Amino acid sequence: MEKTGKLFGVGVGPGDPELITIKAVRIIKGADIIFTAASTKNTYSLAVEIASPYISSTATIEKLSFPMTKDARETEAAWTRNAKKIAVFLKQGKNAVFLTLGDPTTYSTFGYILKKMDCVMPEADIETIPGITSFHAASARLNRILVEGEESLLITSGAYGGQRIRNIDGVENVAVVKAYKNIKDINKALKETGLNNRCVAVSKCGRENEEIIKDFNKLEKRAPDYWTLILASK
Repeated sequence: MEKTGKLFGVGVGPGDPELITIKAVRIIKGADIIFTAASTKNTYSLAVEIASPYISSTATIEKLSFPMTKDARETEAAWTRNAKKIAVFLKQGKNAVFLTLGDPTTYSTFGYILKKMDCVMPEADIETIPGITSFHAASARLNRILVEGEESLLITSGAYGGQRIRNIDGVENVAVVKAYKNIKDINKALKETGLNNRCVAVSKCGRENEEIIKDFNKLEKRAPDYWTLILASK
C-alpha cells in the first residue's frame, strides 16, 4: 500500500512577516504543494505573500476558490470540491500545506476544509499549526491589555453587523474581526452596550499603510477595508 501524504493547516499570522512561527516556517519549507484560499473575484493571497520567502522553488502553489456568498449550497459545494482537490495530492504521497492568515482554528477557511476532509478522506493525516491572531497582534501593537483578572472576552465577527455585540451580557471586552462592511451598525451597537468609550479600530495591523482609528464617526465615512478589526472595553 502506497504511503499517503500529510496535510498541514498552517497559520502565518496577521500580516507582519516576522510574526510567523519557527514551526510554521519549517513545515512550509518541506511542503510539496501549497494551498491557499482565494476569492472567486480575486486570486491574490496575502498568506502566500507572507510565506513566500519559505516556499520551496520546487513546491506547487494552488489557489482554491471560496465564493463570498450566503448561498449555503454553493459554499458547501466549494468546500467539498476543494477538499477533494487536496485529497488527490495526499493520495499521491505529497505533503500539503494549507496557508491561512492568523490562526487556522479562528475564523479560517481551513475550518471548512478540516470538516470536509473528514468526509472526503477520513483516513487523512492532518496537523494544525497555530498562528498569531489579528486581535492579539492589534492589542500588542497598542500596548493594550486584551483581558485580565476575572474579566471575559468576546471574539465575534462583524461581517453582518453588530447584533452579536447587542446580545452580550457580563462581557467586559470585545474583539470584532471582519469589521468592514457594516461599520455603522457595529458602531451603533457599541454605543448601545456602553462599549464605545474605550474602542479603537486597527486596519492592516503590522503591514504597510497600517492605521489606528479612534474616531468611529470618521471610520463610518471611509471606504470599507477588509483588514479592519475593533477592540472595545467597558
